Amino acid sequence: MNFVKNIFRLRSKVLKQIPLLLFLLLAFKTNYAQFYSDDSSNVYESLSDSSNLTSGYFDAYDELGTLFLNADSLTVKLPKAYSSDSLTKAYDGDWSNDELFIFSKDFDPSKMEDSIRVVLQDNAGHCFCMPRQGIITSPFGWRRWQFHYGVDVGLHTGDTVRAAFDGIVRVSKFQRSWGYGNVIVIRHTNGLETLYGHLSATKVVPNQKVKAGDVIGLGGSTGYSTGPHLHFEIRYKGTPMNPALFVDLNNFTLWKDTVYLSKRTFGYYTDVKKVVANARYYTIRNGDSLSKIALYYGTSVAAICSLNGIRPTSLLSVGRTIRVR
Repeated sequence: MNFVKNIFRLRSKVLKQIPLLLFLLLAFKTNYAQFYSDDSSNVYESLSDSSNLTSGYFDAYDELGTLFLNADSLTVKLPKAYSSDSLTKAYDGDWSNDELFIFSKDFDPSKMEDSIRVVLQDNAGHCFCMPRQGIITSPFGWRRWQFHYGVDVGLHTGDTVRAAFDGIVRVSKFQRSWGYGNVIVIRHTNGLETLYGHLSATKVVPNQKVKAGDVIGLGGSTGYSTGPHLHFEIRYKGTPMNPALFVDLNNFTLWKDTVYLSKRTFGYYTDVKKVVANARYYTIRNGDSLSKIALYYGTSVAAICSLNGIRPTSLLSVGRTIRVR
């Protein structure tokens, strides 16, 4: 009899605690969860969030989710690697596993009037990872006659290289004409693309989904490279931007969670267009020599060497493009 009474007393104590447990649970959700309205353009955040998540960028995952929706379930099952057809459809044709750069005809940095808001990091699990922590051996900007569209990070051959943001691998191949060697291009959900060049090996395949911090390749010196390093680029609609505007390259962290792209972001663009318009280039073929090229273009070997930062005895790799004027 006493045993039965004890059981009822214990049950009564447990029932009295349920309202308190429900209150604590609701309080936890209110402090840390994010609430989305039926209108997807509005995002209501808790006060604990460090950044405003409202963004105009195109999220391919939403589109891809509908392509891979299981008809027998409400669960979206996304594969590790998508098909090229599904990605082409999700990006409205703006997708290629062969072309390194996809430029938008509707985007001209020199004619920008409005700012473009880009979320780099948020409280929903999207974060940044420095692809390789190391000394910057060459910054973004002019190098002799050439414009360097990224930053070079010193490393040893075989060092791991990681994805900067979440995204989908668009290109993973050996590329000769631009001199990148083994190169990877990742399309990110915030609208940016990142490029990783001169790798000794790639560890991902085209159309593969990756998370920030995932190992995507190994550092090396393939392509037109004078020594092991990572060439890292950040681009918007095919147009490069200075990574130092986004990343503290000394501490390997983002300056801000959210950035605004403006005409000033692409301030170098007009100068580069003027130089390119007046320059002459030549792609090396079998049997070419500097003296032969100089004679054809009415210039000198010394002038070509000065323009390209090479020596008269430098080996000319077939397929390399050099400036002749």
